[in-house]
Amino acid sequence: MQKYFKKYNIELETEELKKFEKFLEIFKEKNAQINLSAIRDDEWIIEKHFIDSVMLNVFMELEWKIADMWTGWGFPLLPLAIINPSVQFTGIDSVGKKLKAIDSFSQDLGLDNVNTLNGRAEEIGQNEAYREQFDYVTSRATAYFPTLLEYVIPLLKVGWIFIAYKLDDKEELKSAKKALSRLSAKILKVKNYEIWDQKRTLVIIEKLQTTHKKYPRKVGIPLAKPIV
Repeated sequence: MQKYFKKYNIELETEELKKFEKFLEIFKEKNAQINLSAIRDDEWIIEKHFIDSVMLNVFMELEWKIADMWTGWGFPLLPLAIINPSVQFTGIDSVGKKLKAIDSFSQDLGLDNVNTLNGRAEEIGQNEAYREQFDYVTSRATAYFPTLLEYVIPLLKVGWIFIAYKLDDKEELKSAKKALSRLSAKILKVKNYEIWDQKRTLVIIEKLQTTHKKYPRKVGIPLAKPIV
């Protein structure tokens, strides 16, 4: 396990390494039962799920409260939680069975800094209990960028950061120009890296002002009619 992380200049503490080794074991067991991922080879799971998730920590430090939008089966949520034990993470998804799997993984790994939130992004973004309550939001390989921004930016506190894990697609970045303007946000920087010769990026975005109350729009509209 350690050699794969060192390949990407990531150093793990002994306790972190043990948790990743256990995570690999229990992820494969669960994957055999309910097909979490098409990636089943140990090396691929470690590099394409674990290491890709924690590449964020190579470029920046995390703190306070973080939401992971459309967390799926827990990436980048759980790997980030393993190496950032003082940070409080919330995994958001509309699919309950995925969140139950994350809750099970968290319990098995002894992660007391992870909780989950089941619901539609449009509704959570309009809920005062969550709107503008997070210091960071992450999302990995999910929606078309303008749609994703409408889901995510309302959750952020003003002045704080959204990190989108994306494939290297400059045209998709350009498509977000209008959405960034409407949602009062800007791209601070784009960090490039490679996993298995696949070019990937972390798009780091700052929220500049309070989000207008009309965003996110009602369920289904951001997907059907993105801000472009």
